Amino acid sequence: MSGVVSGFTVIFIMVGIGYLLGRTRVLGDSAHEVLSRLVFFVCTPALLFHSLITSDLSVIFSTTLVIAGGSALAIGVIYVVVARLWLRAEIPELAIGGLASSYVNSVNLGLPIAIFVLDDASFIAPLLLFQILVYSPMALITLDLTVTDPATGTAPRTSTVRDAVVAPLTNPIVVGGVAGLVISAVGWMPPAAIMEPMKMLGNASVPGALLAFGLSLTGVAVFKKGQSPRRAIALASVLKVVAMPALVYVVARWGFGETGHQLFAQVVIAALPTAQNVLVYATRYRRGQIMARDTALITTLASIPVIGVIAFLLA
Repeated sequence: MSGVVSGFTVIFIMVGIGYLLGRTRVLGDSAHEVLSRLVFFVCTPALLFHSLITSDLSVIFSTTLVIAGGSALAIGVIYVVVARLWLRAEIPELAIGGLASSYVNSVNLGLPIAIFVLDDASFIAPLLLFQILVYSPMALITLDLTVTDPATGTAPRTSTVRDAVVAPLTNPIVVGGVAGLVISAVGWMPPAAIMEPMKMLGNASVPGALLAFGLSLTGVAVFKKGQSPRRAIALASVLKVVAMPALVYVVARWGFGETGHQLFAQVVIAALPTAQNVLVYATRYRRGQIMARDTALITTLASIPVIGVIAFLLA
């Protein structure tokens, strides 16, 4: 449990610093948007590039990839269907909500828990890969095709087939992940002059996302009546911290016959809260920011007792 406490303490401190920076306006009024764009366009692509090059692909492509990735996708689809039928949400909000309900905080909380609680960082790598190369591109392509360009105000593009091919090639996060995977697969290690800058920029991704999250909380009331989409947030939060761990337990236990520490690890990873990356994406496309922010905060708080119960029952 000390690893869980340590991981959450890191998150709360970084978010708190971001909140204080926003309250004091040290970084100016546009700090949140500028920092979010820095994380989206520079730091996260560098993190993915460096991480995948230095990863063991034989560990990544395992049953954990099927269980974690498949369960995340299933929960996201459940959110989209329910929110479309119940809330009549539009496509961009469905994309953000689908991510909020199932996109795991696999880096800034997942890695500390994998190391300190599960004693093996490789448990988080398959899900990280799935989110980088499959889940994020699916959502980002959807957003690219349906959201009006915030800079020009132009209407969504209409050539779906062409844009479905072009969008991943122009998205920096997807480009960074694919480039790292390809280089890792061919077995080439770039020189230190390339890897070190990527590592330095990548190291700034997690704190940058957490600071941006803290900045976004300045001057707003979480779950505020009349402003916050409460039903959408409640739906995404319940799916993330309750339904997703339960689904992973069922799939891993009876679908793949896993028991013991392996089963415990799968369920703990599924119970991790919504990643701050979802807020970065929402801010980038200017759709669903409040839902992404509130869901990330609520699931972060709720995941503490949930992971504690899982540890008590399965550890």
